Amino acid sequence: MNELNMNLVGYAEKNEGLCRKNDEVPKELYLKYNVNRGLRDLNGNGVITGLTHISKIKSFEKVNGVKTPCDGELWYRGYNIRTIIEELGDELGFEKVAYLLLMGEIPEGETLKEFKEIIGYSRTLPTNFTRDVIMKAPSEDIMNSMTRSILTLASYDESIRDNSLSNSLRQCIQLISLFPLLAVYGYHAFNHYENGESMYIHRPDPELSTAENLLMMLRPDKKYTKTEAKVLDTALILHMEHGGGNHSTFTTHVVTSSGSDTYSTMAAAMSSLKGPKHGGANIKVMEMMENIKANVKDLTDKEEVKKYLSDMLDGKVFDGKGLIYGMGHAVYSLSDPRERIFKGYVKKLADEKNKDKDMSLYSMIEELAPILIAEKRHIYKGVSPNVDFYSGFVYEMLGIPRELYTAIFAIARIAGWSAHRIEELVCTDKIIRPAYVSIMDEIR
Repeated sequence: MNELNMNLVGYAEKNEGLCRKNDEVPKELYLKYNVNRGLRDLNGNGVITGLTHISKIKSFEKVNGVKTPCDGELWYRGYNIRTIIEELGDELGFEKVAYLLLMGEIPEGETLKEFKEIIGYSRTLPTNFTRDVIMKAPSEDIMNSMTRSILTLASYDESIRDNSLSNSLRQCIQLISLFPLLAVYGYHAFNHYENGESMYIHRPDPELSTAENLLMMLRPDKKYTKTEAKVLDTALILHMEHGGGNHSTFTTHVVTSSGSDTYSTMAAAMSSLKGPKHGGANIKVMEMMENIKANVKDLTDKEEVKKYLSDMLDGKVFDGKGLIYGMGHAVYSLSDPRERIFKGYVKKLADEKNKDKDMSLYSMIEELAPILIAEKRHIYKGVSPNVDFYSGFVYEMLGIPRELYTAIFAIARIAGWSAHRIEELVCTDKIIRPAYVSIMDEIR
């Protein structure tokens, strides 16, 4: 660190207390002014800020006039996610479901073939972009690397200021196509320049699906099994969309409403997703599982595992936060439908990878944790594992490095963000502009 930066760091540290003193807002004032912190009411329900055709989430239902927790349900454009996954069978469906989210209809025949071709042949970066942009200043933070690349791509777009529907759709489809390259090449640059490992850059194959290209580009030998591709494809589909109110998708609406361009909008969504409270949950699950394996002597002993989970909730072990990561969701209560669907695919991959013991541990924690959380936190609406309880485990079995976990989420969610950007352009002509109550003292 040079002298200038050392002086700046010292200055910031010296003045941190002043910022705290003059910026802190007493919690009781939020109640006084009826402010819903985090745009959520006192019951945890999101404040309604918009309407959407794109997806629907259900976690409660009315029973005899009473709001009652129920098994979670998720729909994309009117199709239950369970139905979508079941009807795909062995087909790799990321591109089909991306079309559904963008256009509102399930593509068949020539329509699907054309869209797959467009996606496949749009996986082409500008000349020397990989060398001049991605490989310069490589970072362990692949989300930052991708965001820089997204913003740089804007300078190659001659129609950057055109926010028409067709141009925005063209830009969104191109970014959906390019996200796997930005992520994988960003990792290879970091792994080579920072970790000292061998460098290899595989060009994408336009005939392969998104999941297949991801695995092929990531691996030195380009090889993968059908099971691996299917499980990754399913993970991508389950992470593609989750309503307009999740943090990164709401960011997409907010930035789009200002009239900003597609690249800036997606860069903002990326910055939102990378936060550990949103897109980084599966990494915390993996760190937690490593801690459990290191400290529980007999991982088949249910009572010993239960005792350690209890200590974790009491803040005595792991990171001291009193959380069992991967458990609970801001919306779902009794069950996360994505987790229930995903678990079957996780089991199939675990069988192929001879990870049965790990799978048994995950299943045991899935059984014990909700009971302990309900008892200790007095939560009666129901607590269940969310989709990210298993996603990190899957990525680990696929040999995907941890630096790419949140990037994989982004590769999936760009489809949902794109659908919501288009919806915002179609439906809304007002900038999203909530209000803050000033509690400032007027000095003079």
